Amino acid sequence: MSDRRTTRQPTPIAVGFAASPAGEGVAYARLLAPAPESLLRVAFTLKMQPALRGRDVAYAALRAVAAEVRARGIARVEFHLDDEWLSVDLNERRTLPQALVLPYVALRCELNRLHDVSVVADEAPVRDLAARARAEVWLNVAA
Repeated sequence: MSDRRTTRQPTPIAVGFAASPAGEGVAYARLLAPAPESLLRVAFTLKMQPALRGRDVAYAALRAVAAEVRARGIARVEFHLDDEWLSVDLNERRTLPQALVLPYVALRCELNRLHDVSVVADEAPVRDLAARARAEVWLNVAA
């Protein structure tokens, strides 16, 4: 007897992001499969907390991208980011700085709206996206 269930693989999505000191950010997400690749641009805002050294930016960026991905009907996702802290925070559920608790809860709520999600630290597919986001953010700051 054959098994009729189909195992659907998660869609790998590389995410690069940046935000200005004023908290205006942009994230680029590249859907790595199925071919052809597609690129998403997602704007987001946050109240910057310099003591967090960008961890808050990573939370806000992934939350915005997850919402956009869900709105496009993608429910199984493997996010690739070049932020090891975020991956460890989500996968190990460790104690966070007090300033990250609310952003963590908001991000976790958004991720829970997806059917199957994982977050991995993987710099290679993200480099060009992060550079693109930084360039856009800093060009807007300079303007």
